[in-house]
Amino acid sequence: MMFLQYFVWGTWYVTMFTYLSQTRGFTGGQIGWAYAAVNIGAIVAPFFVGMIADRFFATEKILAVLHILGGGFLYWASTATTFPEFLSALLCHTLCYMPTMALTNSLSFHHVSNPGKDFPFIRVLGTIGWIAAGWLIGYQAIWGKSIEPTDLPFKIGAASSVAMGLFCLCLPHTPPKAKGLKVDVKTVLGLDALQLLKDRSFLIFIVGSLLICIPLAFYFSGANGFLNEIGVTNAASKMTFGQMSEIIFMLVMPFFFSRLGVKKMLLCGMLAWTARYVLFMFGNPGSGMWMLYGGIVLHGICYDFFFVTGQIYVDRQANISIRAAAQGFIAFITYGLGMMIGSLVQGKVAETYAINNTSHHWDKIWLIPAVMSGAVFLLFALFFKESDAAKGKSAIHEAM
Repeated sequence: MMFLQYFVWGTWYVTMFTYLSQTRGFTGGQIGWAYAAVNIGAIVAPFFVGMIADRFFATEKILAVLHILGGGFLYWASTATTFPEFLSALLCHTLCYMPTMALTNSLSFHHVSNPGKDFPFIRVLGTIGWIAAGWLIGYQAIWGKSIEPTDLPFKIGAASSVAMGLFCLCLPHTPPKAKGLKVDVKTVLGLDALQLLKDRSFLIFIVGSLLICIPLAFYFSGANGFLNEIGVTNAASKMTFGQMSEIIFMLVMPFFFSRLGVKKMLLCGMLAWTARYVLFMFGNPGSGMWMLYGGIVLHGICYDFFFVTGQIYVDRQANISIRAAAQGFIAFITYGLGMMIGSLVQGKVAETYAINNTSHHWDKIWLIPAVMSGAVFLLFALFFKESDAAKGKSAIHEAM
């Protein structure tokens, strides 16, 4: 289930910039809105899951319906002839897809005997599914040519989404967990966690998380287009080294966490984003290829040291009654609001520094997120108190 769940997303998301710019001729601003569609789906997902899926339908059935519908919308996106049509189709797909991420998690938690021990081994198959999609789409030897600038990744994603939907009908029955409970918008959005903002360091953490997601979006939206434009072969498959790095750093996180604590772990994650963009500024497919590989492999530190550490920090700061709400709130701030702003900003920056639809001044583009993430690093280093975060040091041992 997890393998297919993330395989669907991995087929088209990474290469969308390349396809929309090189083949469809869409502007950077339009491409920014295309990536923002994912974040809009992430913002809407808690409403759908909390108000509908958790209360009225068996999880495996609604997963089946959403994935089959999502596959149809993704196929529609591959055939769309205008940008408004493409964006409408993609938005319909993301509105179907994004809720399934929470639903596959909740289904897993419902059926395993020890979620803390069992779930990581289930979830890692999602990362492997993303890697498999990247190798399938990006490895030219499979197709005889690069399919990254074509609509084929979307069609493969559509077919795999339908396959996932049919597979979901074979999953064990999982009744709605909140059936009969009163709908509470405040709880659904995790707004109960707003009380944590009274703590100065937690407020700094939330602001820092929101701000760091703006330069973060530059990588997800633009890296594949950048690598293809400068002539890196098998770009999508090479980018999966980032997910491989993510798995490795997830395994060694307890070692670093016990020695560094929350603040230094978060700062390492932020600094890694700055380093990644600097490496991209000066890298090239020849003698500078090591810089490009370095920027890709830094993904493990970028993601694990910031996002996973952040989730642990939130879990530690929140009391048990609002712990779930706090995790929902930070997801809304990062994957929803922050990444949406970042996608739109990246689109405008790419449009500003476009030479034409197939080439950009990438050194100037990467300079902007490098400066932004560096500024967030400095602000976080100055204002986030280690004393407040130190409570989270033992949380890694509980959570991992």
